[in-house]
Amino acid sequence: MAHKTFISYKYSESRELRDRIIQAMGSDAAYYTGETSESPDMSDLKTATIRKKLADMIYSTSVTIVIISPHMKESNWIDWEIEYSLTQTTRNDRTSRINGVVGVVMKVNGGYDWFIHPRINCHGTQVVTYDNSLLYPIVSNNHFNSEPEQWHCSQCKTFDWLNGSYIEYVKEEDFLLNPSMYVENAYTKSQNGGAGYRLQRTRKN
Repeated sequence: MAHKTFISYKYSESRELRDRIIQAMGSDAAYYTGETSESPDMSDLKTATIRKKLADMIYSTSVTIVIISPHMKESNWIDWEIEYSLTQTTRNDRTSRINGVVGVVMKVNGGYDWFIHPRINCHGTQVVTYDNSLLYPIVSNNHFNSEPEQWHCSQCKTFDWLNGSYIEYVKEEDFLLNPSMYVENAYTKSQNGGAGYRLQRTRKN
């Protein structure tokens, strides 16, 4: 089932990946409401005007795709867009639900070692950790936050990959192969207000 989506990203380093995500959506791209390569430049607009335009784009969506890139924290808008996505907003007596959110990790110089670091768990199997210092707290605090915890392995405290986090991180190549699967997973977790997760809905910068 297609869902209306919005992509939150740092324009200067992620716009090409944004375009590839939209292309990979195929016919579901008709439900995408965010910026495209054809969108007018908003950089010269006042902050309040930009915020209103972004809110209008996000309000009717049900899933926000966040591109996790090396300098995303330099963006003036990503953390605000996520906060808005996780907030119920009332307009004309209609209250929106919170969005599902999925993080797409950008490949840099052919790999992901700028953000993803392997380790070995108690079974001798390779698992990964992430460099949360590169993320806004509203992203990192909504990762590994299922309640109760959904473990892949409770012995070595390895969270279930897709369902142990409200905001899951997916490598760009995996997401591009099957975007509908990850969008649907994010949407499912958003139902009932994200019940089952310790959601952080406000920025803590």
